[in-house]
Amino acid sequence: MSRTPSSRRSRHLALIGALATSAVVLSACTGTASDSTPKPSGTPDPDATLTVGLVLEPTNLDIRHTSGAALEQVLIDNVYEGLVTRTQDNTIEPRLASDYEISPDGLTYTFTLNDGIVFHDGDALTAADVVDSYTTVQSDDTVQGHAEFAGVTEVAAPDEKTVEITLAEPNQNFLFALTGPAGLVFQADDDTDLMSAENGTGPFTLNRWTKGSSITLDRFDDYWGTKAGVAEVVLQYIPDFTAGVNAALDGSLDVLTAVDPNLAPQLEDAGTFTITEGRTTDKATLAFNNAKAPLDDPKVREALRLAIDHEGLVEAVGAGETLYGPIPELDPGYEDLSELAPYDPTRAKELLAEAGQEDLELTLTIPSFYGTTVAQVLISDFAKVGVTLEVDRVEFATWLEDVYSNHDYDLSFVLHVEPRDFANFANPDYYFGYDNAEVQDLYQQALAELDPEKSAALLAEAARIVSEDHAADWLYNGTTLTALVPGVSGFPEESINSRIDLAGVTKAAE
Repeated sequence: MSRTPSSRRSRHLALIGALATSAVVLSACTGTASDSTPKPSGTPDPDATLTVGLVLEPTNLDIRHTSGAALEQVLIDNVYEGLVTRTQDNTIEPRLASDYEISPDGLTYTFTLNDGIVFHDGDALTAADVVDSYTTVQSDDTVQGHAEFAGVTEVAAPDEKTVEITLAEPNQNFLFALTGPAGLVFQADDDTDLMSAENGTGPFTLNRWTKGSSITLDRFDDYWGTKAGVAEVVLQYIPDFTAGVNAALDGSLDVLTAVDPNLAPQLEDAGTFTITEGRTTDKATLAFNNAKAPLDDPKVREALRLAIDHEGLVEAVGAGETLYGPIPELDPGYEDLSELAPYDPTRAKELLAEAGQEDLELTLTIPSFYGTTVAQVLISDFAKVGVTLEVDRVEFATWLEDVYSNHDYDLSFVLHVEPRDFANFANPDYYFGYDNAEVQDLYQQALAELDPEKSAALLAEAARIVSEDHAADWLYNGTTLTALVPGVSGFPEESINSRIDLAGVTKAAE
């Protein structure tokens, strides 16, 4: 990734929020703002209602059985909690657990629960609820996170305040997995219909869900931790980007997430909004079908990468940062790999000639909900090196069947949003079709390594090999823009495409 101090301020990312939610079904530090962080114009009002504009609405609220960033974005840490959580920069920290210990051999995780935790129905949470929740994840393959619990051999509660999880072998990613849906704690034997209701432990309860319009959360006054800063949050779903900006301009919203950079000037010109820019783990991935000719030839893959003007593409998209490998800056193992795919159309032509592919014709299969900018840039860049690119825009369900499941494609574009998803390149059965035994071995070593820094070094080594093999192209690392009215403070800036912790947000009295 190349970054200069001014680049984060001058580049705005084309709207990614809607794309991120769809892409998430594939799995898997403080940000610099374009303006100063908003400061309240008055004293925070504990009785305030905060209205937040979002892009893609969940299809249901059952986060135990339904994947998607739309659910994680609004439910994790707000309505449901796990033993641990992660900060905006993906640092792991305790949540329901007051602290935790990992045994020297990396096999036993011991968590101590905080005092006074209750579910929203008023029942106290005990270690037995955690054991029941995690045993369900371990045993039920329909539950989100089941695969991440494959190495769990036992979940036990020595007493009401202690939970012990035992693994068959060390797993550097296991604690991080507990920050996602796999680690959420539900009440044992609860009969709540999670499709439309909830019974979590978080700082907010579900007031109502008006399908097709909004989700309203109320502050949970019996919350065990620090109470939420506002009494109510209305999550307003506005999938039309222009309509979102108009709603912000007419005063209907306090916060608009995933602002389209092409429309951001309208908010900036209004003079009443602060626009913040935050990093994400969104990887705009140009997938190569490594198992299908001619993409099974590394010379062809390298040629395609060298043909792409990544800096120009980022400018055309509107924001983001260049990314030349499978690991973004917020994940362990990130390394600047820009030297592996410099813009060099002359060398691209030479490689295609060496591969006997001077008149190459390829098809790019892309979900129809993506904009046209990326495809147009690729068509233009590839044409300059003699490659004809046909674009096949399909419904996402078709993409899932044809590309993801059946691997029937040449090139594809999708936004991979999940953090720490390098495992995709260590899985030869994944739709990339990339099969490298050394990468697979390094990834397993990284998981088994107890020292986080050594584990990250192994991941970096594996990621370099993947990029040297040109297993895919990473067009850019997404950033996200958020607009806030004066008086709103504490709204998260980074990683909000997948998680928005609302408890610390305040709104000043008008």
